Amino acid sequence: MKHFAGGISQRISYISSLTFTSLAALLISQLLLSACSGTRASGGGNRTAATPAVPVTAANVIQKTVPIQVRAIGNVEAFNTIQVKAQVGGELIKVHFTEGQFVKKGDMLFTIDPRPYEATVSQIEANIQKDTAQAKQAQATLAKDAAQARNAEAEERRYSELVEKGVVSKEQYDQFRASFEALQATLNADKAAINSAEQATKADEANLGNAKLQLAYCYIHSPIDGRTGSLLVHQGNLIKANDVPVVVVDQIDPIRAGFTVPEQQLADIKRYSAAGTLKVRAVIPGQEQQPMEGTISFVDNSVDTTTGTIKLKGVFSNPERRLWPGQFVNVVMTLTMQPDVLVVPSSAVQTGQAGTFVFVINSDLTVESRPVVLGRSLDGETVIEKGLQPDEKVVTDGQLRLVPGAKVEIKADASEVKP
Repeated sequence: MKHFAGGISQRISYISSLTFTSLAALLISQLLLSACSGTRASGGGNRTAATPAVPVTAANVIQKTVPIQVRAIGNVEAFNTIQVKAQVGGELIKVHFTEGQFVKKGDMLFTIDPRPYEATVSQIEANIQKDTAQAKQAQATLAKDAAQARNAEAEERRYSELVEKGVVSKEQYDQFRASFEALQATLNADKAAINSAEQATKADEANLGNAKLQLAYCYIHSPIDGRTGSLLVHQGNLIKANDVPVVVVDQIDPIRAGFTVPEQQLADIKRYSAAGTLKVRAVIPGQEQQPMEGTISFVDNSVDTTTGTIKLKGVFSNPERRLWPGQFVNVVMTLTMQPDVLVVPSSAVQTGQAGTFVFVINSDLTVESRPVVLGRSLDGETVIEKGLQPDEKVVTDGQLRLVPGAKVEIKADASEVKP
């Protein structure tokens, strides 16, 4: 019995020792797992804090002089358009140009059959010669009759004295008196004949001038330097005087471009045009790098009440014929120059719920969102009226990945504004 009790006591001691050892091992394993888990969590937090910098492009805020401009769509029109018409009728026997040819002022364009008009000129010249001969003959007759009249007048005076003295009879005196009066009438008739011949000569000379003018109209010359259009009447056709145009000639050097602007800008246009001629540019689509320079030549005398606009025209030198009648161009009219304004590339300006803003890059390469007040935009640049300072640097590309305080890496300054 004593032996049995001693055995039970040893077993209990063994079991207690085994249980304590297992609990100690379990506790140590839990501590190790907690330490490892803490280490992994700590390592993950460090990786989150090391956010990489955002690559962006940037540009400086520049202070410079910018133009105040008005922009519109313009339509090119010829400086002069001449509808050439025949001033005499007849057969069109010769065309001296090809359609679309450039011609100079005075170049021959058409010839109308001149033979009928040449015959008229010859006939009138013959009439003048006849009238001149008649006038000379009348003058010779007048000279002869004048001599006879002078002799008759002397006889009349002499017989008048003899009648008073009773030497001759009154019948003899009356015969000489009648002869003298007849010669006076003849002189008057001779003078009338001379006057009639002279008037006929003057009339024929006037008719000759008109006939020569009609003959000259048979040869049609270009009235201006320009480009001919389509031939509207072809060689061999009969044409009437002052009927339909035979061709249209457009003067395209210089050339005009007409455009309209809102009436609200009329006050500025009048104010700045009073200080000098306004400059204007015509930009051909696709040729933006080669604008045409010109000046304002016309401001309409009234505002179009249906559209609320006023029409203007600019005149341009066009020796290379880049501008063409009927062509549409972008017109930029410069009113004046505004000095010392701040500009940034238009790509730097962003729009948010609170309005417009830009991302400004600080010296530590972090960004801040800066609200700005915008002015005009032109040629890819925007005027900043309030919110920025000269030489500050703004983000021009890469804004979608930015938040205030983000770190950036400037990749390029390719869009930097040039002063």
